Amino acid sequence: MRSASSPRAARPGSPRWTRVAAVVTGLVLATATLSGCVQRESNAGATDAPELVPTDQLSEVTLQVGDQKGGTEALLRASGQLDDAPYTVAFSTFISGPPQIEAATAGKIDFAVTGNTPPVFGVASDARIKVVSAYANNASGDRILVAPGSPLKSVQDLRGKRVAVGKGSSAHGHLLLQLKKAGLAVDDLEWAFLQPADAQTAFQAGQVDAWAVWDPYTAIAQLGSGVDTLTTAEGVSNGYGFGIASDQALADPAKNTALRDLVTRIARASQWAVEHPDEWSADYAAAVGIDPEAAKLAQGRSLRPAIALDDDVIASEQELLDAFVDSGEIRTEASFGDYVDTRYNDAVPA
Repeated sequence: MRSASSPRAARPGSPRWTRVAAVVTGLVLATATLSGCVQRESNAGATDAPELVPTDQLSEVTLQVGDQKGGTEALLRASGQLDDAPYTVAFSTFISGPPQIEAATAGKIDFAVTGNTPPVFGVASDARIKVVSAYANNASGDRILVAPGSPLKSVQDLRGKRVAVGKGSSAHGHLLLQLKKAGLAVDDLEWAFLQPADAQTAFQAGQVDAWAVWDPYTAIAQLGSGVDTLTTAEGVSNGYGFGIASDQALADPAKNTALRDLVTRIARASQWAVEHPDEWSADYAAAVGIDPEAAKLAQGRSLRPAIALDDDVIASEQELLDAFVDSGEIRTEASFGDYVDTRYNDAVPA
């Protein structure tokens, strides 16, 4: 199998990491601004899957796969699931899920795995993507962090406070759901929309009162300078991850066939990680460039085994979409189910 991969990751918190995050954030904002100027017909609704092609016809296929460092590529390589793939996979690295949605809509990538909130923003922007696979998680790695000894002891205490969070990320959805549970409105907070590296800097400098974030950043913060956890997403956010594919790739017979195979390989790789936690956390630490203890902590609570993309999963995501609509942060009349395609459900191993 041939593959193309991204350069070695910068260490989180390092000047290079911050520069990379700034560049990617700038690209994301530019892409989002451009996409807002484009008028296009609605992309909602199911699409017919093309006929599958024989695997021996996939040798000329290259899947462009979006990744977050230490994510899909590292997992597939560590588990050996890329070794005999009959097509090429070219990975490109993104700092978070929202720019992956933008890239798929623009036809720059064919597939990516994101958290539970980026696809919701994709629905709102009528992104040219479909959700094609789902992954479970108990959401314990998604947390709202405060400084050690902070007077903030509950979500209600966030009223009037400045909170750092990545816009459109799973942490954004988690924070919104926590506010709803606590009876607070979005206007009760001062929102600081920052990508993780910049949020970490602002948090450590005391420029924000709290930081909503996900693993491995949560684990790095916990084992680094020290933080207190205000609350976790357990029991509040569904914690799901999703595989999203571009409409363009789904309509192409060869790429559709390759994507079906890739989704199956990711499911097997996820199960391998569950069964080999020590090996996976060590490989993950090397891929991300973080302390092995932080990697072990993050992966001990952030594994995402594949699950069926069923009605319960879709309904849970609709609740998240409704929460964003009710808060006024998203305006759409579309349903989450309009952007779901279950064509690969039968390809995911039990």
